[in-house]
Amino acid sequence: MTTNKPNILILTLLCIVLFIENSCVWMGQGDAALFLEDLAVGDKQSRLESRTPAPTLESIEYDISGDRYQADLYHPGEQALAGIVLIPGAARDGKDDSRLIAFATTLARFRFMVLVPDIPNLRELKVQAEDSRTIREAFTYLISRPDFPTNRQAGIGAFSYAVGPAILTALEPEVREKVGFILSVGGYYDIEQVITFFTTGFFRDNNAWQYLEPNVYGKWIFVLNNVEYLTDSVDKERFIKIAERKMKNPDFAVDDLTTNLTKEARSILKLLQNQNPEHAPYLLTKLPSTIRAELDALDLSNKDLAKLKARLILLHGTDDNIIPYTESVALVNAVMEDQAELFLIDGLAHVDVRPKKLDRWAMLRAIDALLNVRELKSEKS
Repeated sequence: MTTNKPNILILTLLCIVLFIENSCVWMGQGDAALFLEDLAVGDKQSRLESRTPAPTLESIEYDISGDRYQADLYHPGEQALAGIVLIPGAARDGKDDSRLIAFATTLARFRFMVLVPDIPNLRELKVQAEDSRTIREAFTYLISRPDFPTNRQAGIGAFSYAVGPAILTALEPEVREKVGFILSVGGYYDIEQVITFFTTGFFRDNNAWQYLEPNVYGKWIFVLNNVEYLTDSVDKERFIKIAERKMKNPDFAVDDLTTNLTKEARSILKLLQNQNPEHAPYLLTKLPSTIRAELDALDLSNKDLAKLKARLILLHGTDDNIIPYTESVALVNAVMEDQAELFLIDGLAHVDVRPKKLDRWAMLRAIDALLNVRELKSEKS
């Protein structure tokens, strides 16, 4: 994994691990401290591991509405107290990433039943609105299992761009009343603002433009997400090659691939090359209608989030250089009052790990909020 091609899902965990390993700070006795320590020790035995029975991992297949899915199911060694569908990030390894496995295993040690579905789009570095169907089917399967405990909460955990499809899932009438919580790490709210940021580096904070050097990864994920909507096959091949080059090395020249493009391909290139945040909205209107339709489908700012019943637990790094933290702030402001808990964490970034700056107390509070969902439904007011 290179610095310009991050695994979106587990970089949060990497931040935690590097922080603990480099700080040598006693993390304490609470559950959240044990959680973080368990992630950090690697192959060594943690205090949590010595106190809890080992979870079991089961590779499963299931059918929902005539479609067949594959997933990994982590069973806690004791009766489950909650369930979570954990969505892999945009990464080639998907559910098989070793650090994702470690995270799911730690959740299982805290008596979560964890289902990690295989989502082909994410393995191809794509995040699309259609992924919400796969997430919905995974959630439906999890709560319908005979060994899923009654009167216990189930939720969805998602990272970065996958937060959008996760929230779209929780809005669907079939599961709206059943999704108890959503864990969001580095998520988004307004697609236009996110695109403006990863193309120009500018984002709005209290209506004033702020600048942060963006990681180019987000730009090329956008290309891979939308290249299939181009009508010219040569344009598609060229943009795939451009993305592959730039994700390996952002300094690679691509002039040989940007000549003689069609009008719709040039509209994408102009957006990618734009450096003025004020021009981004206009350039977005010039994209092919098929791309605009997909962006509208993924956008959360145009959805009625008043219908969302799930409680939100949001973590976002203040120095996130793929999706700015203001997106999670906007998401909190878009839902009902007291429906969301937001943890803005210094030193938590998608790519640039800053272990000495990581606000571990904010991280511990966020983990506490997640562990609290294990309470009985009847105990919630």
